[in-house]
Amino acid sequence: MDNDNQVLEKDLQEQEEVLSLTETWSALSPAERREKFKELPRTEAEELFLSLRTHDQAELIAEAAPLEKRGWIRLLAPDDVADLIQEIGLDQKDDLLSLLDPQTRREVTVLLAYAEDAAGGLMSSRFCRLRPEMTVDEAISYIRIQAKTHVETIYYAYVLDSEQKLLGVVSFRELFSATPGRKIEEIMQTDVLKVPVEMDQEQIGRIFAQQDLMAVPVVDETGIMKGIVTFDDVATAIQEEATEDIHKIGAVETLDAPYLKISMAEMLKKRGGWLLILFLGEMFTATAMAFFEDELAKAIVLSMFIPLIISSGGNSGSQASTILIRSIALGEVRLRDWWRVLGREILTGLCLGVLLGAIGFIRIMLWPNRETLYTEHYMMVAATVCVSVMGVVLWGTISGSMLPFILKKVGFDPASASAPAVATLVDVTGLVIYFTVASFLLHGILL
Repeated sequence: MDNDNQVLEKDLQEQEEVLSLTETWSALSPAERREKFKELPRTEAEELFLSLRTHDQAELIAEAAPLEKRGWIRLLAPDDVADLIQEIGLDQKDDLLSLLDPQTRREVTVLLAYAEDAAGGLMSSRFCRLRPEMTVDEAISYIRIQAKTHVETIYYAYVLDSEQKLLGVVSFRELFSATPGRKIEEIMQTDVLKVPVEMDQEQIGRIFAQQDLMAVPVVDETGIMKGIVTFDDVATAIQEEATEDIHKIGAVETLDAPYLKISMAEMLKKRGGWLLILFLGEMFTATAMAFFEDELAKAIVLSMFIPLIISSGGNSGSQASTILIRSIALGEVRLRDWWRVLGREILTGLCLGVLLGAIGFIRIMLWPNRETLYTEHYMMVAATVCVSVMGVVLWGTISGSMLPFILKKVGFDPASASAPAVATLVDVTGLVIYFTVASFLLHGILL
């Protein structure tokens, strides 16, 4: 009994060590990772390897000796091997495929033919298959045999005809609760939710979220079942999509590796391009101010409110673009809904503009030294700021909400309508609105 307790305690300690190493893996240097990985017993090393992200697995594979590579890569399911090859680079595809057994090699080759972010690239070709004419007892015995071949999941069994076309699906609960002699075609569900091989991973993620499924079958254009996409595959893919969108919203090119692994040169490249574009865009702000140089010279007081005007428009535009980008990504808003969004955003922009404009007006009117600071015409200056803020906030809200739709319409990622990009656009146009309002309201008074 003491020996059993010691063995159990040792196993628990090893599991805790693997869990701890998994949690701290991203913070370790490449050298520390290799060292700690080599120190693990084989069983724990396999457990850690299978729990790592594809990028981290690729790093370990790249450093391994040829015989070690063979052992590690054969631990992975075909869809995971396909992801690994895409991560390492297709130039090494043949070398890595040669390490696999013939059956797995064929499966991986088929998966690599599909786009990485499509259902075909995400799916596993290993799933439980049944024939409609089988009895329940025969089906259960056949599933036991299939389970030994490391199928991806055994939550569902898929019923196929002789041409491998999907006829229906049977859950294990339905299978075990049915009488032994019944035919599979009698208990299967024929109304099966399935996805085409070319469907994008974002759309698949929405299906999983809406339907609460563990796996979805993937079929080609003729109805032949090619594989299944499981929840864990989609969860990883959606996390990558969300990360990519967040980077784009922040005006950063997508990072291909964890933050601490990106070299300084790569980081500068990822961030510098967008900053250069935004900097060139902001230069138009100086051009706009130069265009209204005479107005500024006559009424220096107007320059005091330029940061207020610019920030109000930029902030409202950034809010609107961020909300709409996420709504489009979640499928809450479709392209044809643009007019409904426009109506809501016009009303929202007006309300927010009136609120902020009123605060600006009251602030100027109640300021102690308003005659000295804002001239004797402080009331008209306050009115100018109020109307300008209303116009700029309204314009920023409209621009920020409509730009994602425009980008999606022309085939670009709506996330490219990043908050900094919208703010830059509104900065320039906000100045034009401000000085146009000032020219109209202050004509003959200060201008």
